[in-house]
Amino acid sequence: MVSKDHSLSQRRQCSLLQLSRSTLYYQPKPTGPENLELMRLIDAQFLRTPWYGSRQMARHLQRQKRKVGRHRVRRLMRLMRLVPIYREPNTSKKHPVHKVYPYLLKGLKIDRPNQVWCSDITYIPMQQGFLYLVVIMDWYSRKVLSWRLSNTMEADFCVEALKEALATHGRPQIFNTDQGSQFTSGDWIDVLKEAEIQISMDGRGRWIDNRMVERLWRSLKYECVYIRAFENGRQAKAGIGEWIDYYNTERPHSRHGILTPFEAHANQNEPGMRLAA
Repeated sequence: MVSKDHSLSQRRQCSLLQLSRSTLYYQPKPTGPENLELMRLIDAQFLRTPWYGSRQMARHLQRQKRKVGRHRVRRLMRLMRLVPIYREPNTSKKHPVHKVYPYLLKGLKIDRPNQVWCSDITYIPMQQGFLYLVVIMDWYSRKVLSWRLSNTMEADFCVEALKEALATHGRPQIFNTDQGSQFTSGDWIDVLKEAEIQISMDGRGRWIDNRMVERLWRSLKYECVYIRAFENGRQAKAGIGEWIDYYNTERPHSRHGILTPFEAHANQNEPGMRLAA
């Protein structure tokens, strides 16, 4: 039997790592080193060619002298939540029962912070395994409002990130996501409804609306994840947190001239403002 003190210690450790509580007692199925290496190669190539399906990705790997077939590549891409943009409008698997909400952003001019938020999940490779990362982002400023790491695809780590963003930054008018099961789950939807936030979900042909988060993933992985080659979740949490702080507060975003996402989000009353050169 696990002692009360030991359980409390585990919960505290999990909180420090920004990992979902549901992962405390979860023992993931081991992923062999060969598959981990293939997943790293697939992830790096998908950032460059997000239209690659399993067939083309398998051919790419075979040209790199990797003995791998299409079915294996397809299984690994599903595990990593990678779906080519020409096949589906999003990178998530729909739940067969959950309700899908209409897309609300068509023709909408997004010109101020906290008007629209969005969220997405990506795969984070480590030397001995992998994690999933979710971010909550302000659409206008591109500021990362909150984030969480998890070693499972359950919805709770997404819900925790959402609650933190709402507690810290108020609430948006609209929250837009893809139709992935994490974002159609009852726990996620209940939080949005309780906060009286309009729910929007990408429909067919709207994959392009996720482009700002895809650019975030590309920058994060090339500038942090691939360079650092994290050994474990603790290193990943520290390194990703450091990079997100840099992205938010030091790195000017092309959308806002020389303003950082933090500065663009702080200029609540002056949308479109640019600092003088």
